[in-house]
Order: sequence, then C-alpha cells, then structure tokens
Amino acid sequence: MANALNNNEIEQALESLDGWAHENDKLTKEYTFEDFREAMTFITRISFEAEDQVHHPEIFNVYNTVNIALATHDAGDKVTEKDVKLAKTIESISNKFAS
Repeated sequence: MANALNNNEIEQALESLDGWAHENDKLTKEYTFEDFREAMTFITRISFEAEDQVHHPEIFNVYNTVNIALATHDAGDKVTEKDVKLAKTIESISNKFAS
C-alpha cells in the first residue's frame, strides 16, 4: 500500500511540476493543444506510460483541452509518490508537444 504524502511533501513536489496544483486531494493540471487530434495523441501517449507504471489518471477531454487529476486509490485517494512520478512523466510527454 502506498503512503500518502503530507502537505509539505506535496508542496515540495509541486516546485518541480510547472503548472500543477494540489486540489481536492489530487494533483491537477490543464493542458491546451492545437486541436483535438493533438489532444488525443497526448492522451494516448499518457495511457501507455500510465499502464507501464500501473497507475491510471483521471483524464477529461473537450476538443483541444485535457484535464488530468492524479490520486492513489490504495492510499485512500490521496497524493502519493506514485502520483508525483506519473505527473513528471506526463510533463515529459507534454514537452514534446511544445512549439
């Protein structure tokens, strides 16, 4: 079972996660892309990485906007190191879309 991070640990992790926030016991971020196809490509890339990490984000998409929320079910739906790791992976994926 994963251990929930405390608020100080979460704030420290957010320092290296540009644009991410801690809201409602989740790490969250909104991404905007050129179009729907690019947003869906981003989601597909996340799906492969999330499956490899055995950690699955909440993903919400409307046209070119993708909202991500991360929490660990095994830790009572709280933020854990697993969420920080996946957020960093998602950031590295998003950087490949930057113009």
